[in-house]
Amino acid sequence: MIYVLLVALNEEKALPKLFEAILDSFSAGDESYSIVVVDDGSTDATAVITRQYAGRMPITLLQHGVNKGLGAGIRTGLRYIADTADKGDFIVTLDADNTHSPQLMVDMVEEARAGSDIVIASRYALGGKEVGLSLHRRLLSRCASIMLTCCLRIKGVKDYTCGFRLYSAHIIQRAFEFYQDKFITETGFTCMAQILAQLAPFSPKISEVGLVLRYDLKEGASKMKIFRTIGGYFRLLLDHMDLVLAKERGRFSG
Repeated sequence: MIYVLLVALNEEKALPKLFEAILDSFSAGDESYSIVVVDDGSTDATAVITRQYAGRMPITLLQHGVNKGLGAGIRTGLRYIADTADKGDFIVTLDADNTHSPQLMVDMVEEARAGSDIVIASRYALGGKEVGLSLHRRLLSRCASIMLTCCLRIKGVKDYTCGFRLYSAHIIQRAFEFYQDKFITETGFTCMAQILAQLAPFSPKISEVGLVLRYDLKEGASKMKIFRTIGGYFRLLLDHMDLVLAKERGRFSG
């Protein structure tokens, strides 16, 4: 089973195209899949559209009464899937704004079946690039990746901040068992780097596939708070340096 997790905030314009693209990506094969949508306090027709498509696709809708942030949405969705999935299942997270092509899931699943615990759709891997992203957002992503690479030193990772990933269900289940409610504490965009930092002590095999980030196809304005995100990265590094040191001292077993 492949679980597809979408965290959506006011994505009524983007969701129909995204649902159709996901449907197309699975229609050619015999993969069983389930979509989990976390509506993070939307005030538009996000929930209505999701329910409409649930008549055509296997969709579960989870709702936050108020906006709690991307990290909170990811935590809600991953917790639900971890409690539902078998250990051999896969979990794919991708943005709900049409900037990530679901067709790439085919390559990501192949990598996972070849032995990877985590597969990252990376802008910095071979074939990856960014289209339509502003200069300051490109600089922020590059600087964040360089800083996180230097400090966290997670083998196989070039792109720490992209939300398009595949996880083996067993490693997410293990993380919730180990960290309990401390697995994902960042509520904003910093959560994507935090997840990698929290999973790193388990020595997962990580691979990347090239992602063409189509920011020119994004529906609506960005929801990222730049200065809050920058502050989150520094907080993350301070909070997790002890985990990096603990791994080097061999306190975690794979």
